[in-house]
Amino acid sequence: MGSHLRLLLDTHALIWWLAGDEALSRRARDAIADEANEIIVSAASAMEVATKFRIGKLPGAALLAQDFEAIIAEQGFGELPISVHHARLAGEMNIAHKDPFDRFLIAQAQAEDMVLVSNEALFDGFAIKRLW
Repeated sequence: MGSHLRLLLDTHALIWWLAGDEALSRRARDAIADEANEIIVSAASAMEVATKFRIGKLPGAALLAQDFEAIIAEQGFGELPISVHHARLAGEMNIAHKDPFDRFLIAQAQAEDMVLVSNEALFDGFAIKRLW
């Protein structure tokens, strides 16, 4: 990549990175592995993993759901709390998109000027930079 990027991982990108899943694009994998880049994980992803694991939608994520903070720290990833500003931006978004976790990630990428690592092409309409 050459230059320093601040990357915000979408929840699926985080899960696929941790699992070594080929579903994660090579470009995304290389960017996450590049030590020059700062990798950030949102509090929204912690809530999404815990919620979806609890209701049976992410059965393979038991370790991550139970030990999210430690696993993020082990990877050397930073944590991004949800601020009141992030929440307001997420709530103001005039989109049909129902997923509150995605709304938070889009709002955080906008507010913090980060590149969102996501396969969601839908996000491209929201004045954010997306890497995949």
